[in-house]
Amino acid sequence: MTEQKKLLEIKNLKQHFNIGRPNEVKAVDGISFDIYKGETLGLVGESGCGKSTTGRTIIRLYDATDGEVIYDGENVHGKKSKADLKKFNRKMQMIFQDPYASLNPRMKVEDIIAEGIDIHGLAKSKEERKKMVHDLLETVGLNKEHANRYPHEFSGGQRQRIGIARALAVQPEFIIADEPISALDVSIQAQVVNLMKRLQREKGLTYLFIAHDLSMVKYISDRIGVMYFGKLVELTTAENLYKNPLHPYTQSLLSAIPLPDPDYERQRVRKTYDPKSHGYGEGEEVKMREVAPDHFVLCSESEFKQYQAAYK
Repeated sequence: MTEQKKLLEIKNLKQHFNIGRPNEVKAVDGISFDIYKGETLGLVGESGCGKSTTGRTIIRLYDATDGEVIYDGENVHGKKSKADLKKFNRKMQMIFQDPYASLNPRMKVEDIIAEGIDIHGLAKSKEERKKMVHDLLETVGLNKEHANRYPHEFSGGQRQRIGIARALAVQPEFIIADEPISALDVSIQAQVVNLMKRLQREKGLTYLFIAHDLSMVKYISDRIGVMYFGKLVELTTAENLYKNPLHPYTQSLLSAIPLPDPDYERQRVRKTYDPKSHGYGEGEEVKMREVAPDHFVLCSESEFKQYQAAYK
C-alpha cells in the first residue's frame, strides 16, 4: 500500500451534532485513515455507528466539526469559491442508500442522469447530451428506452443502477457508496456489486464502500475499517481482518456472520462486545496502533502488547 498514491487523507475527522447541549451526539469522533488511488476501502459497523455520517462529511454534505479531509493534496473543508467547489464536486460523487428516495420522482431518467452533465456543461448540444445518457444507461446494464421513464417504473435494482449512472455522469475519480445494496434482494446485490467492480476496472475508480453486510464487504474491498460509536477500532486488509480479527468488537461482528452450513451453525458461538471489558485506567492513552504491518487497532499500550503476542 505504501507505494500507491494517496487520493484521500482523513485526519482526526469529527462530526458532532447539538454541540454544547445535553443531547450532544459525537457521530464521528476523531477518526483518521487514508484511501489510495484505485482501491476500495470498506467501512463497516452496526447501524448508528457513524459510517454514513463519515461519508457525508467527507463529500461535504455536512461541514466537519473538526479535522481535515485532504483530497489529492487539497483540503475539502477549507474555504472555497463556487468555481472551486464545482470543480471538486465533479471529482467526488455519492451513491445513496435508498435508490427511490434519492431520485426525483417527477423527473424522467434522462434528466436525472443528465443533471450533472448540465451543471458542469459537459455536453455541447442536446444530441450529445442524449447520447451521453444512453451510453451511461448501457454502461450500467439498462437500455436507452429507459431514458423516457420515471423512477417509479423501475425495480429497486434498476433504480440503484440509475443512481450509479448519475454518479458516473460527471466522470468522477472517487465514489462514496453509502450502503448501495442494503435495500436490494440478495441476487440483485451481487449484480450491483459486480457492476461496481467492473466499472472500477474500466474507469480506474476509487471507492469508499459503506455497508454492514460483512460477507459482501469482504468480496468488494481491498481494505476494511471497522467503526464503533464514532471511532475507528480496526483497519487492515480484507483478508487479514477475517483471518486475524484483533479488536473484540470486530470479533463480535464476525461471529454474527451466518454460513450455509447446518453443522457449523449448530456450533456457532456468538461473541458479545462490552466496551467496559477494556477496563481502561484514567489517563491511559488509547489510540490507533500498528500491531502488524498495515494492521491498525484502537488500543492501549498493554492491549497493544497482547495483540502483538496473539497475532498469527
